[in-house]
Amino acid sequence: MSTAERRPIRRALLSVFDKTGIVDLARALVENGAEIVSTGSTGSTLREAGIPVTDVETVTGFPEMLDGRVKTLHPRIHGGILADQRLASHQEQLKAHQIDPFDLVVVNLYPFTETVAAGGSFDEIIEKIDVGGPTMVRAAAKNFAALAVVVDPEGYPIAAEAAAEGGFTLDERQQLATIAFTRTAEYDDAISDWMIEQLENSADAEETEGGEVEDDELAGEAEVSVLDLSDADAAEIGITATLRYGENPHQRARLAVTDENAPGLAGAEQLGGKAMSYNNYIDADAAVRAAHDHSGPAVAVVKHNNPCGVAVAGEDEDIALAHVRAHGTDPLSAYGGVIASNRTVTLAMAQQVKPIFTEVILAPEYEDEALELLRTKKNLRILRLAGEYSRGVEMREIWGGMLLQDADVIDAEGDDPSQWTLAAGEAADEATLADLAFAWRSIRAVKSNAILLATDSAAVGIGMGQVNRLDSCRLAVERANTLGAHAEGEQAPERARGAVAASDAFFPFADGAQILIDAGVRAIVQPGGSIRDEEVLEACRAAGVTMYLTGTRHFAH
Repeated sequence: MSTAERRPIRRALLSVFDKTGIVDLARALVENGAEIVSTGSTGSTLREAGIPVTDVETVTGFPEMLDGRVKTLHPRIHGGILADQRLASHQEQLKAHQIDPFDLVVVNLYPFTETVAAGGSFDEIIEKIDVGGPTMVRAAAKNFAALAVVVDPEGYPIAAEAAAEGGFTLDERQQLATIAFTRTAEYDDAISDWMIEQLENSADAEETEGGEVEDDELAGEAEVSVLDLSDADAAEIGITATLRYGENPHQRARLAVTDENAPGLAGAEQLGGKAMSYNNYIDADAAVRAAHDHSGPAVAVVKHNNPCGVAVAGEDEDIALAHVRAHGTDPLSAYGGVIASNRTVTLAMAQQVKPIFTEVILAPEYEDEALELLRTKKNLRILRLAGEYSRGVEMREIWGGMLLQDADVIDAEGDDPSQWTLAAGEAADEATLADLAFAWRSIRAVKSNAILLATDSAAVGIGMGQVNRLDSCRLAVERANTLGAHAEGEQAPERARGAVAASDAFFPFADGAQILIDAGVRAIVQPGGSIRDEEVLEACRAAGVTMYLTGTRHFAH
């Protein structure tokens, strides 16, 4: 089936808490020949409107049970949702068990966040944790090759129009599946946050049960941690916020501004979303650094303190182009990541970001329409960064002391491509040299050992954080040649072939470079300085691969 071919809607499963617009949608489906299967309250609403409905319990042979907790969790429902109708074996199993497949699933979830916000009791909130709904949504989204899923009344007119036109195309079903997975992720995230809060409240209650600690009980203490200071005392030394917890829930954490004249990320203005966490700040800092290492319009996507995508657009191009290419580096890892832009976020970029589950987005500014759209994602943390980006001294605490160093920025002599040494192969043409320069500027943000493959000023494969450079080379090639499937929606292209590569430090042996050469990389930039440099260069010469040496290293531990 081509991506443009439409799959007819012959049977639809409708199960919604919010009944807004459901009657109009059901009527449009029936008028275009679809059978409607529905759960209790949704079915009652449709029947009252004169729309024919088959009850779920008629399909399953079981009544709704446990006060409605069990309705759709049955093979006759999920078999019809999960059957890949392209496979003859699945069709035979459906026939053997007398299960009819679904072509459309329409579900919206119990109002968990609304119940929390309204001050619901503990038991009321627990009952608003949807189980069957997310299960159906995820099942339908997984099987987008065979059916469509709609999770919001805003999508009903689109579904009605699709029914009239002969169904959804594959591309449309995949887009709906992406929205569905985002919705269930945000839903589970809200539940997780609430559950953690309940545990924290329980722990706080246990700590205070024996009575408050008097000040004189601390008299014998040698020192008091800044984490123990009152908010008023903490504010005097620049601590501006108490975070919910640190890297893990059992660790306490606070945020301090160390430079009031240039607060940077620590003083960023939050325009929407939940409160920032410790890990959010760590990833956000890495994302901002990765984006601001480039002078052109750049977007970086970071996950767990490592870039999973970086790209640059032209000065006269929309920043949305940089974002879509940065996301395309590794769409799988970008899920739940942090996005940083060094330019104003446009409406076009916001429209691309909206369907993607994202923890934080940071930019110097946002177009009004872009901000309005992003704010519809209630959990998305939206930060505006003021002032010129700069880094000073980096500090890292060790046992009994502190390490300080100048921040690593792209300012060493070897960062200028005009200072590079052509050590193997022919001199790169203008386009190849531009890609090498992009890869070199991007590699600084990647945790060592680091290898980055790039094409057209966008990363296509990143190998990071490995304990040897050989594994980083393998990882960069593997990610380039497998993750493209998520970006393209079809078989993964060999994105390593024809790409350029950057290495943050020298190749200790020729084997790492050989992996890149065998994968089809056409040019490599690296610091050089190994006692085996000549072996590495000889491997490049034998393959006709260009290699430049920078004389500068960009380790990031």
